[in-house]
Amino acid sequence: MRIALTHMRHKKTGGTERYLDLVAAHLAEAGHEVTIVCRSREESPHPAVRFEMLRTPAIGATWRMWAFARAVERHVAEADRYDLVFGLGLTWTQDVLRLGGGSRRTYMELAHRATGTPLERLLGWAWLKQRVKAAIERHALAPGAYRKIICNSRMVRDDIVRRYGIDPADVVVIHNGADLERFHPRHRTGAGARLRRELGWGDDERVVLFLGTGYGRKGLAPLIEGFAELRRRREAARLLVVGYDSDRPRYEKLARRLGLEEAARFLGGRRDAEVCYGAADLYALPTLYDPFANTTVEALASGLPVITTRANGGAELIEHRVQGSILEAADPRPIAAELEHWTGEGVLEAARARARELAERFGAERMVRATAEVLEACARAGP
Repeated sequence: MRIALTHMRHKKTGGTERYLDLVAAHLAEAGHEVTIVCRSREESPHPAVRFEMLRTPAIGATWRMWAFARAVERHVAEADRYDLVFGLGLTWTQDVLRLGGGSRRTYMELAHRATGTPLERLLGWAWLKQRVKAAIERHALAPGAYRKIICNSRMVRDDIVRRYGIDPADVVVIHNGADLERFHPRHRTGAGARLRRELGWGDDERVVLFLGTGYGRKGLAPLIEGFAELRRRREAARLLVVGYDSDRPRYEKLARRLGLEEAARFLGGRRDAEVCYGAADLYALPTLYDPFANTTVEALASGLPVITTRANGGAELIEHRVQGSILEAADPRPIAAELEHWTGEGVLEAARARARELAERFGAERMVRATAEVLEACARAGP
């Protein structure tokens, strides 16, 4: 079958981008004619995968996004080009749509004010880029605009069913999966242990890891405050912050103000997430909104219990205080209470195997096979 996968950027970094490459390679290996339709590209994930570059002139990121969606519409309309079009976000012309980023409207309600520059936070809904994204979403989820929708959590499925009146039968939930070889507990005794030593931390200290881009949305401020409360009872606790945010100095200032100069380290963006998990004992992501944070299952695969909120679709995998903790909201006091529980005597050791066992049910291969089955079934069924 001739299958097109549409996404504005083809890159080697980013959760959706990695998913795109995995699905494209799997479909090509199965013998399908696979085309990635994009505006920019990097190295092909498989020798048989071809690219269709749509570079409509546009000024500014917002108009490039809208122009790409329009270009995809025109490209797909050309006669007898594809048997199936799989959209991975921010286009409205596809047979199967994956909402890897969840609902833009929900993001705006729950998390947008915690992200962006002060000016962007002030403008809120008036911020043009977010309004354009919401408009694309309305087009993509309008009646007749799709045949199937793939969501990465039940949380997102229930949300779009409620917001847009979508038939639940048209929605398939496929949870995100991790590379179970890359993310593995063995890093605790290898590269992870070396990173701990570089940081000056010993085996007897309990390291809490935060890993994510966009500190505001991911809940770093309440985590720092909750961690500061934990430190009053657990002096051996340490906080490791990994990921990019242009407002990083503000969070470092908060940590210093709370007396965490020696206990908290900010490493910035890194490409060795598996090593960071290997250097930690516990993962904390008190996010304001994540359709399904990939780091949830990556941390579990690395043998780390996960503290997160119900606003993370990945929380659906976790049993409270079995493989991690589920918070009702990103508030410092509940965060501190769960940190204290997991850093108690013998608690982490008993949970590591349970975390890995859970993750093994959600590997990347399972996710890709399930996606391919949906696409192939839709293609066989015809229009």
